Amino acid sequence: MRFMTSAFLATSLLLCNVTAGAADSIPAYIGKHVSTPQDTRAINKVIEDFQTAIKTKDRKLLSTLVLNSNILFDSPMSPDDIAYVRDKHDVTFDGLRAGGYGDFARVIGTSKVATEEKFYNVKITQDGNVAWVMFDYEFVREGKTENYGIETWQMMKVGDEQWKIASVMWTMNRL
Repeated sequence: MRFMTSAFLATSLLLCNVTAGAADSIPAYIGKHVSTPQDTRAINKVIEDFQTAIKTKDRKLLSTLVLNSNILFDSPMSPDDIAYVRDKHDVTFDGLRAGGYGDFARVIGTSKVATEEKFYNVKITQDGNVAWVMFDYEFVREGKTENYGIETWQMMKVGDEQWKIASVMWTMNRL
């Protein structure tokens, strides 16, 4: 028992030294991102408008927020589900579906029930003309949470201070 404790302690000290050494060698410019208050406001406006478009079923507003209607917009399937589809139907299946944005916009625009997506813990990381937005979400229909998880957006600045969503991926945990 004493040997295991000593070995564990030696391994822990070695790992601490390796980690500390790695931190010392990180260049000073790492983590210094180019961001402005105007860009942060513009990105937050896209976030706000996205939620408004869902709540008001405004497909046109939603379309103004995305780079184009062919962006990656999907919740990837699990590795087990991908393996099943590859085994039974399509050996090239990657777990993503085409047309995700169009399907989402159509469902939002034609839904007859109250729908909203609530965002929590929003984090924006921007560096120049590229930004990442990550948050916890819950998707609510008729006042009941249908699913929840994390959602990430890649965004890009396209000119005239306009930011557009270039891709959307999320996890989906059903209640």
